[in-house]
Formats: sequence, C-alpha cells, structure tokens
Amino acid sequence: MMPLWKLEPTAPLGSPFEPGSRHDVVIVGAGLTGLTTAVMLARKGMDVAVIDAGGVAELTTGANTGKLSLLQGQTLAKIRRNHTTPLVRAYVDANRAGMQWLTAFAEAAGVPHTVRTDHTYAQSPSGLDAVRAQHFAAREAGLATRILAPADLPTTPFPIVGAVALEDQVTIDPMLVAQALTRELLDAGGTLHTGIRATGAHAVPEPRVETADGPLLAQHVVLATGTPIIDRGLYFAKVRGLRSYCVSFRVPGNVPEGTFISVDGPTRSVRPVSTEDGPGATAQLVVGGNGHPVGRSDGETAAIEDLVTWTRQYFPDAEETHRWSAQDYESHNLIPFVGAMPRGFGRIRFATGYAKWGLSNAPAAALRLTAEIIGTDRHDRPSWMTAISTRLTVPADIARGAAESGRVAGALATGWASAASRAVPVPRPAEGTGTVANRAGRPVAVSTVGGVTRAVDAVCTHMGGVLDWNDAECTWDCPLHASRFAPDGTRIEGPALRDLRRLPRSGRD
Repeated sequence: MMPLWKLEPTAPLGSPFEPGSRHDVVIVGAGLTGLTTAVMLARKGMDVAVIDAGGVAELTTGANTGKLSLLQGQTLAKIRRNHTTPLVRAYVDANRAGMQWLTAFAEAAGVPHTVRTDHTYAQSPSGLDAVRAQHFAAREAGLATRILAPADLPTTPFPIVGAVALEDQVTIDPMLVAQALTRELLDAGGTLHTGIRATGAHAVPEPRVETADGPLLAQHVVLATGTPIIDRGLYFAKVRGLRSYCVSFRVPGNVPEGTFISVDGPTRSVRPVSTEDGPGATAQLVVGGNGHPVGRSDGETAAIEDLVTWTRQYFPDAEETHRWSAQDYESHNLIPFVGAMPRGFGRIRFATGYAKWGLSNAPAAALRLTAEIIGTDRHDRPSWMTAISTRLTVPADIARGAAESGRVAGALATGWASAASRAVPVPRPAEGTGTVANRAGRPVAVSTVGGVTRAVDAVCTHMGGVLDWNDAECTWDCPLHASRFAPDGTRIEGPALRDLRRLPRSGRD
C-alpha cells in the first residue's frame, strides 16, 4: 500500500527536537495545510516550527491523486442544493485562490505540472441530471463550465453518456509539492521536526503544543492534522472520515488526456500520469474510487480489486504498479471548517473538512489562517473569507449531522454487540487478517501481520468505539470518528491521541 508518488521520498528529515523551545507559530502536521501555512508565515518573517508524528506528507497529502480542480465532481451542486449562490461562489473563490497560490508556487519552485480539462461525467443516463446540476451550480459560481453535446464527448474506453467540462485545471505530483514547500520553509529559517507526536494543545497560561518528547511554546498554534487532535468545538462530530482507494497502472498505448470523475456509482476517478505531473515512466494512469466511511466497509481489499477489475475491462493490457488509500474528512455541508478553535483565546487555529479536494482547499485554508495570525484587517481580506466564516447552518445541515450521529450510534452499539458474541480463545488469525472477540466483558483485537500475532484492546481510545479490521492496510479502524491504529496498537491518525493497550496472548487467543 505505497502511493505512486512516494517512489523516491527526498524531503528533509528535519532537525533535532528541543523541548521547551519557543517560536512565533507551531504547526502540527507536515501535510499540505501545515506546509503551505508555514511557508506563507515564514514569508512574513515569522519564526515557524512544524512537527509531525511521521514524515513530510506522511498521510493524506502523500496519498492524493494529484488532481487540482475547481469543478470537483458534484461538490458545487451538493452545496447549492441547500445553500445560496453567494456561498457557493465564495467556496469557488476560496478554491481558486488556493489553486492560484499553489500553481504559482509550483512554477517558482520548478515543480512540473500539466494543464488539463477536467470532466464530471455520467456513466449511465441516470446520472445526467446530476451532471446538469453541477454545470448550473458551477456557472452560477462564476466557472466557465460547458455541457458537452453527445458529439463532443471525449473518446474514452470507459462509458460516458454525458459530461460537464472545465478547462485549464491541473495535475501535479503532490509529493514533489510537499518536498518543495519543505525546502522553502527550511531555507527561510523555519524548523521541521519529524517523528514527534503531538499529544495536546493549550492556550493558557501560554500557547503550547504538548508532545511525547516535551512541549513547544508559541504565540500561535495551528492544528493541521486532518481532524483536530483536541475535542474543543466537537469537530470530530461535525465531520465524517472517509477512505477512498487508488490504483496506478502501466498502460501501453494511449490514455485519456483529461481528468474524470463520475457522478453515478460506483465512483470512478481517472487521472493520466506523465513525466510532467508524476512518475510517468512508472505508471500512466491512476484510477480511484469506492470510498466509504472509515471503519464501515465490507472489505477494503475487495474495493481495490474492484478498481483493478474495472480498469482491466476498459484497458485490457493495464499492468498494476501501485495501490493505496487515503483518508479525508467531509463536513456535513461540504464547506471546510477553518479558523480559531473555540475557547482557544484566538491562539489555537485549525482546518478540516476538505472532502477529498485538499490541493486547492488546503492552500485556501492557509491563506485564511495566515491572514488571521498576522492580523490582516478584515476589510483588507478577500470577500470569500468573510462569506465562508459567517455561513449559516441550515436545517439540511442539521439533518445530515443528525443522520451521521445516528450512524455513529449504530456503529457503537453494533460493535459492542458483535464483540460480545464471540469469546476468547480464538484461533490464530491467518496472515493479514484480524478478529475481535470478548475477554471478560472487554473487546480484544487479535491480528497476524508479518508472521506476528498480536492482541490489543479493541476499544478506540477516543470515544469507545469497537475497532474494525482493515484488510487492505492491516490496521484497526474506528467506525465512529475515523481514528486508526497499527496492529501493535500504535495510533496512526484521527482524533484519538493514545495508543491501544497491548494485551498478553494466552493459549489460542
């Protein structure tokens, strides 16, 4: 499960960690949000430190498809369904600002990229209404989209019965972007600490980030961690964690020149790869889709195999090179949350809820975070910042939130009931598999990976959800709020901060 973009990771590893050091800003997360914010602040002369439990672009950024588009599938139509045109326009303007910043940075830093036409398309007639709705919402928001007549549809091996197109969108290698951002940050005197896990953030008596290796002090803290690692504001309940899958292929002959994402299921995202926007000598095509809420899947490996089967149906000679998945967070109304954390006294900020469109939403969030930290007067900020920050919650948003809360409650009850139905000892799981059973009234998770069988507490350390085995990545995933853990219980991502308790094995359990 290694993303295509991580063939040759060359980002600097960072500098030695010094507990108690002081900075103007400490940013938690060395993904696209954290790095773009860090670079913008460093350009303003601020002393910035970035920390990450892993490395640069360890998780979502490094697993991005590398599609930088303002069309974004059905996103605009879904927002417009329950919100006003000005809010949709503000969302588009924010993403346009993020896209312009990122492409300008790439050009200045020598990161190659390709300009392509992006398509939101229907695989069958049942999807045509959704295509038209996306076109109308995009046009209202100021995008020069066009509905393609049947004669103008692009020639592709896979079926397209209708599409809306937007020209001058971009494909780019997300790892090259992250590495270039890291280099600029370090060249500007910024600090990078990899392998340092944040365990909390506080605004009083002075702003600081707690880590497993000691605190870092700052005037401002930015949580660029996918979903906030502190529960103020309950944002873990205002977004839902989603996993989606990608497979790259070596394809002899031609591949489509544009990028594509379907409106009707199962979702198919298609992106060509060239030497100008990725390791084109290794693969020429990336196919993605089959997303689902974290921890709520009938089989992650099956979702990937379905993508492989679909690709080989339409590209018969396609040879798989890499497969991977990514996790992102979606707010209930598809507008990201960006800004000051409640009860953070204006010293702790965060960003979350990009709904898989982080290449433009992340730099847009960074622009807003930077404006707030440096104290740009509200009247001097772009209008989209004000429009998004003052958005109103409508009944449909509340209904979607209530529905998701119901699903979370259902997953909580189902997980505990399922665990109670099977007592230890259990047979040793086969290689690459895991099972949850009950030991003295407590769910226990047993897995075998790399020939090693381990037992850990099966209860998420965040809100008590019973974990589910991810058979594609060999991880324990929480179906409540998307925390994930390695087989040995080490926390990987999500709102959980503590590792799972490791348990002794006895007999067959």
